[in-house]
Amino acid sequence: MRNSLEVVLMRQRIGVLVGGWGEETDISVKTGAAVISALEELGHCVRRIGAGPGLAEELAEAGVDVVFNALHGRMGEDGRVQGLLEVLDFPYTGSGVLASALAMNKPFAKKLFRLHNLQTPGGYATRPSDVSAVEELHQDMGFPCVVKPACGGSSVGATKVCVPSHLAPAIRLARRYGGEALVERYIRGKEVTVGLLDGMVLGSCEVAYRSPLFDHRRKYLGGTQYFLPPRLSAQRLGNIEAMAALAYRAIGCRGYARIDFIAGEQENDHILEVNTLPGLTHNSLLPKIAAKAGITFPELVSRILALARLDGEAEPPDVLAPGSQVLAAG
Repeated sequence: MRNSLEVVLMRQRIGVLVGGWGEETDISVKTGAAVISALEELGHCVRRIGAGPGLAEELAEAGVDVVFNALHGRMGEDGRVQGLLEVLDFPYTGSGVLASALAMNKPFAKKLFRLHNLQTPGGYATRPSDVSAVEELHQDMGFPCVVKPACGGSSVGATKVCVPSHLAPAIRLARRYGGEALVERYIRGKEVTVGLLDGMVLGSCEVAYRSPLFDHRRKYLGGTQYFLPPRLSAQRLGNIEAMAALAYRAIGCRGYARIDFIAGEQENDHILEVNTLPGLTHNSLLPKIAAKAGITFPELVSRILALARLDGEAEPPDVLAPGSQVLAAG
């Protein structure tokens, strides 16, 4: 088995996984392009690896020492590609198999949040056979509510539902992207996302928008304002960031993550989800948070790379120390 510290110190051959199978392929391609550019700027030898059929064979023949996982969504972020990398003995960036699977499965993640006393919006998951009985499932939850794929990201297939007649169509839409749909109580307030690197909070960003929901279109096509730090009191923001660090540990994340919250108008803060492979384009939220903390995009990519490892393998020591030689191009 390769030693992660040795791989990080050599850092001569890096495979960057891009593309994928799900609805977030286009975002993965953009993340991959930005990551490749940063790694090449740092002097690394980089190989772009398109994720798809035959990935195992391509990885086996790639001749790389470490894999930078730039995938998003189904297959790439839910533990399945992570499992393949474990079998092939390639250290990789981001969370391991179990944490990736837990975070992607939103209904199960919500159970873990509640187990750790982290407030999260009430709701229920619907199976394909449940659509005809949606009124019984919904009961007194009321409207508006939010319907989203139970396993998915980038707000693909998410809908804010304001009237009962729109609930079943929204569930059918969400089910196209993840099998089950998750119906959650709508919490009015500010959307806040917290960036973490190696379990430490980098900072937070408030996402403000005019549309009823921060959907896929708003997220990637503009029309959104960002506030760093969020427009919250220091005490309340500190509470949210403490919740983010606890959620990171509860899921078992490693490397880096971005955790989304709603800071409710009634002074109640709700965790929405954990993103174990957040976007890494120059316009993505985590790089914005890192930049506010004084970390350039190439340095952020380098720090994430330095934490690449296999499940159960100890993290390299002192790889995140500012100015460390481990972070410099080899």
